[in-house]
Amino acid sequence: MTVGMESVARRFDAIRSHLNERQRRLWLGNEARELGSGGARIVFEATGVAQDVIRRGRDELDDPEPFAVGQSRGSGGGRKRAEVLDPGLAESLDALVEPETRGDPMNPLRWTTKSLSHLVGGLTRLGHQCTENVVARILHEAGYSLQGNAKTMEGKQHPDRDAQFRYLNEQVKAALAAGEPVVSVDCKKKELIGNFKNGGKEWRPVGDPVKVNVHDFPDKELGKAIPYGIYDIGANAGWVSVGTDHDTAAFAVNTLRTWWNNQGNAAYPAATTLTITADSGGSNGNRLRAWKTELAAFAAETGLAITVLHLPPGTSKWNRIEHRLFSAITMNWRGTPLTSHETAVSLIGATRTQSGLTVEAVLDIRSYPTGIKISDKTMNALPLTRHETHGQWNYTLNPPADTPEPTDLESH
Repeated sequence: MTVGMESVARRFDAIRSHLNERQRRLWLGNEARELGSGGARIVFEATGVAQDVIRRGRDELDDPEPFAVGQSRGSGGGRKRAEVLDPGLAESLDALVEPETRGDPMNPLRWTTKSLSHLVGGLTRLGHQCTENVVARILHEAGYSLQGNAKTMEGKQHPDRDAQFRYLNEQVKAALAAGEPVVSVDCKKKELIGNFKNGGKEWRPVGDPVKVNVHDFPDKELGKAIPYGIYDIGANAGWVSVGTDHDTAAFAVNTLRTWWNNQGNAAYPAATTLTITADSGGSNGNRLRAWKTELAAFAAETGLAITVLHLPPGTSKWNRIEHRLFSAITMNWRGTPLTSHETAVSLIGATRTQSGLTVEAVLDIRSYPTGIKISDKTMNALPLTRHETHGQWNYTLNPPADTPEPTDLESH
């Protein structure tokens, strides 16, 4: 390599990364012009850039503004896009990504992951030639992105869902305005007790994660934790009883009982009613006879008229306890194995939020047998008044003198 070529090569290597396409072309053209006859060949040998590009840059030096600002080529210049050369490419790709609505439901990609390599393979079988980069670009330009599943569908929507929400909100607002207690109740997901992985991360020294069991096989001796929660809407306070047996109606109402005896009664000494919002399933389901029977006993014990307002079926995630209490508990104990029931109780009780949420937690080791049947006679004798608006979801249990004695259950 001659001295002139070495000089061009050195200067090009130093400046090329700072120039756009047109600027590089002009720089190369200027070098060729300065070298005189045979300059394009010398610059080509020094830089490896085609002589046609170098000559074009040399010609453009005489026209300093041939293109708009930021434009490097004339209209129509450069390599054609894959979807221009193959007009059916984008449509075929769209059909592969959404086979249920725009493609062949029997296509092999219907039941495989739609990775870039699988999409390229599917397009190849359809007679299209492209790369993964081309597929990714077309998908992004068409409004696609990598996304996970979103938990938003909870079954068939009830036609009166919105009307029930409006009624529920009106009743809650009226009770709060009157200074009466309003609580949201539900049972949080059951948790295995033992040295098992708990989702989430916490700060620890680098390379020193908490070591947990590889498999989540239940420990028969340690059992599981059943957190039944009560969220006091007016006070922004939570109460959780961590059970060890079964999530039954008796367990749910006994959690209400312990909350009232330890917290609610002191907070609302003049209360005459208690309003409860709950979902329509589980131990506090709107069709569960045991739930209503236990509530009737609780009403007789406390002298409170207990109104229950159920969320419509398929809307449990809208219950306030889910995003006001349970989500905060999950954040607080993330990454910490629940090695004992006492650990679970301590972590729940330590839950606090910037909005002022406080939580009390107790361990309930009582036995709550399942399979208890409630007769029609017992149900008919309950002091239950159904509301005119969707009585299957909204009802009040009054405390008559002849209500059966409450179940003798205590938390420990």
